[in-house]
This record gives sequence, structure tokens and C-alpha cells, in this order.
Amino acid sequence: MPVTIHCLADVCLIPIGTGSASVSDEVTAITKLAQDSPLETTLHSAGTTIEGPWNEVMDLIGQFHQHLHDKHGVVRIQSDIRVGTRTDKKQCPQDKIDVVQQKLKNL
Repeated sequence: MPVTIHCLADVCLIPIGTGSASVSDEVTAITKLAQDSPLETTLHSAGTTIEGPWNEVMDLIGQFHQHLHDKHGVVRIQSDIRVGTRTDKKQCPQDKIDVVQQKLKNL
């Protein structure tokens, strides 16, 4: 049975052994995949936030890995993934930021 719970995932892919300290080519490639997907994605300085059903989010992360292996020749990739779910309400990344910003104004 597919897992359809809504989630927010922060993912950071780390290509290993590319011969360069820069990973901007790899980040650009997976950002293009993210933007072309039907899921909501947000690039930030330390990775990408993906919003959507659990299985679709995890599938997209797998596509990132597959693309870098197949199209960019990256032999090894390590990913850091943090996933959050909640069932009481739907929340997008900006909602979470807005709550903190509002609380800062009240300090």
C-alpha cells in the first residue's frame, strides 16, 4: 500500500569523489529536476525543500540520485534528509517561516 501522508522534506545531496570542491553543476542538475516535477520545491543555501505526498517526495529524491549517477557520472552520493509530517493541518514551508517571523515581531 502506498504511503500518501503529506510531508515536507529537506534534502541535501553530497556528491563524493567528483574531483572538485564545487558541487554547483550537480545542484543545478537536481534543481532542474525538482522544478520540472509537479511537487512544490524550494531551493535554499543548504539544499532543497520538497513538499508533497511521502511516496512522491521519496521518488523524486531517488530520481536525483539516479540522474547524478547516470548523467553526471557521480559514483557515490550521500544524502542528508530531514522529513516532517503532521496530520492536524496542511502546512507549507512558508507557513512555518511566517509563524516565526510573526513571533519575532512580538518580542
